[in-house]
Amino acid sequence: MRVVEDFPEDVRVIENVWITMPDGVRLAARIWLPASADESPVPAVLEYMPYRKRDFTRLRDEPLHYYFAGHGYASIRLDLRGTGDSEGVLRDEYLEQEQDDAVAAIRWITGQPWCDGSVGMMGLSWGGFNALQVAARRPPGLKAILTMCSTDDRYADDAHYKGGCLLNENLAWGAAFFSLNACPPDPQIAGRKWRDMWRERLEHSVLFPALWMRHPDRDVYWKHGSVCEDYSAIECAVYAVGGWADGYVNAIPRLMEGLSSPRKALIGPWPHAMPHAAVPGPRIGFFQEAVRWWDYWLKEIDTGIMDEPPLRAWMEEWVPPSPYVEDRPGRWVAETEWPSPRITTRCWYLQVGALSEAPAPEDAVRVRSPQTTGLKGGDYYGFGSGGEGPLDQRADDGKSLVFDSDPLPERLEILGAPSVTLDLAVDRPLAHVIVRLNDVAPDGASARVSYGVLNLAHRDSHEHPVPLRPGERYRVTVRLNDIAYAFPTGHTMRVAVSNAYWPLIWPTPESVELTVFTGESRLELPERPPRPEDGDLLPFGPPEHAPVPEHTPVEMAHIQRTLERDLTTDETVYTVSGDTGDFHGAALARIEDIDLTVGATIRRVFRISETDPLSARAEVDQRVELHRGDWTVHIETRVVLSSDTDYFRIRANLDAYEGGERIFQQAWDEYVVRAFL
Repeated sequence: MRVVEDFPEDVRVIENVWITMPDGVRLAARIWLPASADESPVPAVLEYMPYRKRDFTRLRDEPLHYYFAGHGYASIRLDLRGTGDSEGVLRDEYLEQEQDDAVAAIRWITGQPWCDGSVGMMGLSWGGFNALQVAARRPPGLKAILTMCSTDDRYADDAHYKGGCLLNENLAWGAAFFSLNACPPDPQIAGRKWRDMWRERLEHSVLFPALWMRHPDRDVYWKHGSVCEDYSAIECAVYAVGGWADGYVNAIPRLMEGLSSPRKALIGPWPHAMPHAAVPGPRIGFFQEAVRWWDYWLKEIDTGIMDEPPLRAWMEEWVPPSPYVEDRPGRWVAETEWPSPRITTRCWYLQVGALSEAPAPEDAVRVRSPQTTGLKGGDYYGFGSGGEGPLDQRADDGKSLVFDSDPLPERLEILGAPSVTLDLAVDRPLAHVIVRLNDVAPDGASARVSYGVLNLAHRDSHEHPVPLRPGERYRVTVRLNDIAYAFPTGHTMRVAVSNAYWPLIWPTPESVELTVFTGESRLELPERPPRPEDGDLLPFGPPEHAPVPEHTPVEMAHIQRTLERDLTTDETVYTVSGDTGDFHGAALARIEDIDLTVGATIRRVFRISETDPLSARAEVDQRVELHRGDWTVHIETRVVLSSDTDYFRIRANLDAYEGGERIFQQAWDEYVVRAFL
């Protein structure tokens, strides 16, 4: 990757600026300015997140924001209220207060002598979420946003629920943020009041996973901040970017269809990461692409970016399932409008063990999936490390109903969301159905192409779930994740259907027998004919960034994923350990320019027995530490989730230490009603 050191503009960095909110609370910002901005005002780009601009994202922020400033933008990295060095308390994600503060911050930015009044907003994940949400508020001056790995629907595609099923990511992400949110501001920024600010945060700590589990349906809580409730509220230009390996990718086609403002979409093979550094690649010159976007909308320079096709995606090719793929084979394709009239639906019908393009007489097939089905499914979203993607699916296929096509006589390309309609019945009032679309090579290797899950109590509505009547027959449609994929000639398409998927989703209270009736049950694929013009697409430039701040690894991260099976107790234990910061592979690193050593480690453990869904248990342990000279603090948290037939039980401990002495301790033991989960 190319490191750029010479830019059109010299850059001045302001380590911290206080932006005062209308209620008097001060938010902390780090600002990169073109040296000439005081004499010749420039547009501004705002990134607004809770992930600690001073330390946790410093190594990631500097190469990005310095790059923008070097190309003539005031680039601002702002800590949310109650996070990093900002004052106040953060009580939840995406609150109205968060949006109000962003609107106030944009008003402050446009009033600065170095800003010409035009503002863009960008971010990945949380910053991508609030870029969309703030755009819907239409603050004066906000001309365009660049939203990455985010969603328009907080219930459908965030880290909490999927298809009405509880994601274990709700616990894993919630526990990680629970720990990070308990960290103090830096005394070098906050001054003598740092300890009071820390105490206030600790005393107002929120057990986030329990909070989110108390909203199991798509109620008003999730509708808030979901811009899909009113796409017309967004009037500025939107560039939506994501990857097929990310959990939020489905939002991008929806945004392209729902928005009426100027819009573009870019989808690569990437996980939850920026495209210039993502694994699997190909990695692209994303910072150059972003500057083209800002130049067009904030400087009114015709860069040609809006003359290009509005949706560009990486058409993935077969690759043998592997714990780590550096670069995903494929090619860039594009559509000139979305939904594309070129894409048509092609249908295959489920027969006993087979897929056929012609319906066959009805039959019935049954499965009671072991609770360990899903161990080859990978993480809900990954960040680029080994083992986080789906592995060879044959072990999970063997615990599912499978329906195989004949070897394909010719290449088949799809772009969009596959769906599977099932006529089914179950023997319990609560049940899940999980559908995977796999590509099976002639040697039998089975690679997951896409998947979808559905809580059958949510079959008609995510707002008003209704239990099933055991033995009654239902017709349901499971929408799989959007994907661009080319099935090779001679490969077999496989639909695999199960009713368990651990540890991705929490199991139902009882083991369930699922009956699928063949005949009208079917797979529908969005077939995309090749577009000759794709070969003329302008290539992206090579990845590049500004220099990374000098840092010294103190302790390297030990990333490990293990499976243990105890044959005496029938318990399977899946353990994931590693770091949780952006420290270039280090669990603990010294950041030289601020004389700070910082790091975080996490360990997640998922336990379950083969036959008992009530044996499910998930544990997350995390440690965060910060050191500078005699100043040393660290946080230790532990969060454990279990359940019985009627309730989830979530227990947690939070311990905060200064100078090796524990200065705060709190424990939680909470029960949450299992509402159709």
